[in-house]
Amino acid sequence: MKINKLLRDVHYWLSLVVLAPLGVMIIAGIILMLKKEIAWIQPPTRAGVLAVQDDASDPPNARLDDLFQTARLAKPDAFNTWQSLDRVEIKPDKGIIKFVSTSRWEAQVDLQTAELLQLAYRRSDLIEQIHDGSFFADWTKLYVFLPAGGLLLIMWATGIYLLILPHWARARKKRRKTTPHIDGAIKIVAGRTHG
Repeated sequence: MKINKLLRDVHYWLSLVVLAPLGVMIIAGIILMLKKEIAWIQPPTRAGVLAVQDDASDPPNARLDDLFQTARLAKPDAFNTWQSLDRVEIKPDKGIIKFVSTSRWEAQVDLQTAELLQLAYRRSDLIEQIHDGSFFADWTKLYVFLPAGGLLLIMWATGIYLLILPHWARARKKRRKTTPHIDGAIKIVAGRTHG
């Protein structure tokens, strides 16, 4: 079997195998690229009092439990205990703290005044889980989406080869037309010596 036919077949069949997982990865990836531009995907980060002050070199006055209490009062079903938190992000340059719950709610609280600046649903984490496959099941990340990425790499390599192959063939054909063949020259020379 010629290498061209083999690579074409590999490219064709791999594209069918990776069609669904790569479609999910690509669509979710495009949405994630827009997360800072579209508030529906990820709430924009607000600025607190410390971000506005020029001389904000001192640490904030508010205590952590007061900051969490603000989030809890804003959305009690999302921020009822510390165990309900997925993570806590402190943004010193913005003067805020973000409490992100396991139910994907985000509360942004001013580090200085403990005032609630924003409460919004955060979809970017869910979209990231869809993008890497962990949303569907823990095993799909390693046994479906990772192999699909590896197969995509093989498709990329075979695709480049198949793209360049016609150009190589044309260049080789052109060289043959412009360069005299050595076999023909030997026959001509050999014919003259015997004639």
